[in-house]
Amino acid sequence: MALLSFEKKYRVRGGTLIGGDLFDFWVGPFYVGFFGVTTAFFALLGTILIFWGAAHQGTFNPWLINIPPPDLSYGLGAAPLMEGGLWQVITICATGAFISWALREVEICRKLGMGYHVPFAFSVAILAYLTLEVFRPLLMGAWGHAFPYGIFSHLDWVSNVGYAYLHFHYNPAHMLAVTLFFTTTLALALHGALILSAANPEKGEVMKTPDHEDTFFRDFIGYSVGTLGIHRLGFLLAINAGFWSAVCIIISGPVWTKGWPEWWNWWLEMPIWGPFANGGV
Repeated sequence: MALLSFEKKYRVRGGTLIGGDLFDFWVGPFYVGFFGVTTAFFALLGTILIFWGAAHQGTFNPWLINIPPPDLSYGLGAAPLMEGGLWQVITICATGAFISWALREVEICRKLGMGYHVPFAFSVAILAYLTLEVFRPLLMGAWGHAFPYGIFSHLDWVSNVGYAYLHFHYNPAHMLAVTLFFTTTLALALHGALILSAANPEKGEVMKTPDHEDTFFRDFIGYSVGTLGIHRLGFLLAINAGFWSAVCIIISGPVWTKGWPEWWNWWLEMPIWGPFANGGV
């Protein structure tokens, strides 16, 4: 009841970006809004088109469904529906749904009078998607460079791109992105485990406080970032992981067309290695 009473304070009209009072209401615990309607429309249409394409392929096996982009020969033009045009329409639907969801988050933030950290973080994920499906193909001159919609076909695309640039893990932006993803996981594991251990004491003991949590990490690694700091750190790690994952793929093709091991030749050709390369001391 306390939570429901709290919600009543913020379930007020206003804060919308488009549409005014048109869809400014809730369905149960869910806020609708204009962008909630557009999200539902694009998501439903895109999903129906994926199943429609699967029906034409003769399979509803979720592992085998494959909606490929147009052939490279179509360039950046519109393709026939069954030759990549379906992929183009689904991409429009996906982009519309993702952006609508972010804008719906903005409206909710405005109603609550809080910052835009959540829609900003989600926008980084949208950026990563658009980089793969829109920006990189645009820079390379053909929609065929985007990844297909499907599980196995998507994994095949990832593998093929990796082989196209030889050892893709030599991509420096990829190195940074992977490091940030793992570090994000580490930070969340440390934070979540600490909260659980403090909030779930053994039988007969009282629940621990943030002072205990800070003391644990000061004893453990010599420093505690604090209760607010750990969330800021997790936020920073997460958005950087998404950002650098977008960077790593958009420079593979539009910027660097050779194998990534070759990129590191600049390091081997630095003057500091000269005496050692010539047998000097």
